[in-house]
Amino acid sequence: MANLIFLIPVALFLGLLGLGGFLWAMKSGQYDDLEGASYRALFEEDEMDNKEPFKYGENHDPS
Repeated sequence: MANLIFLIPVALFLGLLGLGGFLWAMKSGQYDDLEGASYRALFEEDEMDNKEPFKYGENHDPS
């Protein structure tokens, strides 16, 4: 029982600390663009800007 007197306030403190961190992340805009990071990891901007979109069935022969 003596352990609960110590563990319950520690658990409440850690829970409030996690909630505070989550609210800070929401306020600072950490979750504004969820898909942008995945696209930035896969594609470079130079690559995206210089290429025309591929059209299925067309012959892209340069000559």
